[in-house]
Amino acid sequence: MKLATYLEQPGQGQPTIGVVRDDGIVPINGDTQLPANLAALLHAGGPALAQATQIGAAAINAIPLDAVTLLPPIPRPGKMLAIGLNYADHVEESGMQRPEHQLWFNKQHNCVNGPYADIVLPKVSTYLDYEAELCVIIGRRCKHVPRERAHEVIGGYCVGNDVSVRDWQLRVQTMQIGKSFDTHGPIGPWLVTPDELGDPHQLDIRSYVNGELRQSSNTRHLIFDCYDAIAHLSQAFTLDPGDVLFMGTPSGVGGAMKPPQFLKAGDVVRVEIDSLGHIENTVVPEQAHCVIN
Repeated sequence: MKLATYLEQPGQGQPTIGVVRDDGIVPINGDTQLPANLAALLHAGGPALAQATQIGAAAINAIPLDAVTLLPPIPRPGKMLAIGLNYADHVEESGMQRPEHQLWFNKQHNCVNGPYADIVLPKVSTYLDYEAELCVIIGRRCKHVPRERAHEVIGGYCVGNDVSVRDWQLRVQTMQIGKSFDTHGPIGPWLVTPDELGDPHQLDIRSYVNGELRQSSNTRHLIFDCYDAIAHLSQAFTLDPGDVLFMGTPSGVGGAMKPPQFLKAGDVVRVEIDSLGHIENTVVPEQAHCVIN
């Protein structure tokens, strides 16, 4: 099943969740007792997901996808975590050593962005870069999950771009600020449930800038896979439904090219993962002004 968060009228109304079909999207919380957002739907568990599946299959009509605005599947994750240096070829191009332990950092939830929304080129930097990534969305609250049971707590998967401001990222060891600028966490276009996806570690992943292929790999090359990630993180803290894990990027990022090719205003970045779909975002210059609410 594919589950999406969307607006029927751009910029108006409240976000709605629905089942994505070949002919469009079917709202699932209009005349039901189902939760109104995907994180809560995942937390509600099997019966709620089964009901959503039935609604999606039984509906006679669907809303055309081009008639809605797709939002991030999880518009406000409780936690957005990303792992660094998790493809061997990216480790090599970065000039770093293969990590012995998983290298996690935070992306602040304010950076989450829609699958087709604009990415802002900040006033304070020209070192804007892209990172095609598989994202795991947690579906069940969990702690101390062994690797062999990690699949049980995954609510779904989506496409992500771990947009990075490289000079800010590399100033400090945590990398957090350089990974968390507003709009720098586009995810989507929808959540694909594990039963539909199958093996998450056999997926081709690609990124393009203005139509030029920049990254091309497969998730089988992850150093630490999705199940390793959950087993590791859940030893430290509870994972909650709706938490988003960015699983690392393969080689081909702009900052590692010779010479480096950072993103400019007007560039279009597309990230594709087989069976999950694609996201595509245009870079726009920041219109910086003081905001105090």
